[in-house]
Amino acid sequence: MSIREVTEIDDLVPVNVILASVFNKSGLEALVPGVIEHCSGVQFVSTGGTYGAIKNILEDGGHSADDYVMPIEKFTGAPETEGGLVKTLSREKSLALLSETYCESHQNDLKQEGVIPIDVVIGNLYPFQNVVIKNYGQPEKARGNIDIGGPNMIREAAKNFIRCVSIVDPEDYTHFLEELKENNGRTSLDFRLHCMKKAFDHVASYNTAIADYFADVTPKAIRACYKTVHNRGEVDKK
Repeated sequence: MSIREVTEIDDLVPVNVILASVFNKSGLEALVPGVIEHCSGVQFVSTGGTYGAIKNILEDGGHSADDYVMPIEKFTGAPETEGGLVKTLSREKSLALLSETYCESHQNDLKQEGVIPIDVVIGNLYPFQNVVIKNYGQPEKARGNIDIGGPNMIREAAKNFIRCVSIVDPEDYTHFLEELKENNGRTSLDFRLHCMKKAFDHVASYNTAIADYFADVTPKAIRACYKTVHNRGEVDKK
């Protein structure tokens, strides 16, 4: 398989759609109204608790939440699965993040599937170390708290930094708003690259924490977590 190499990009990219799904919600109360101020017609797409937080911020600020934020299931066309197992994983979301501006086939895919590009991901992950501390010696608790969709969307936006920005650190919200103010609602390549580096480091630290924890977990400890119901493939002996 040949990898398509990009030869044309925009230094400044308008912010029209933001996908937000964060564990650490600090800073949203300043970020949300700031983005609305600098980006005309901006739309937030969000999940679960983050959707609720943004909705409350908008309503407290006198805005109609329906004008600015939609739940992720409305964007993807697929409802969230039980327990939040699958929320952001979807073809639509990936196409919205990974599509390239000057690739004709990507743009045709967007049009054919009725998908609007996402320009910004605001996401950060639950510290896996906290899971381990709170549930010491319970590998099933640790396994169940491994986030799949969060790292996926962060990496997608970070990979496509030529068009998208992936913001994982609330400390960068102020910088983000300054970017939007200075560039008329657009992000610069400098800022997108800065955030890309932090995004991959954030996901790498998360994955390392998981690997470090399970490195010391034995099969015996795993079996102790579960009641073995069946050995698949074997025929019951009467």
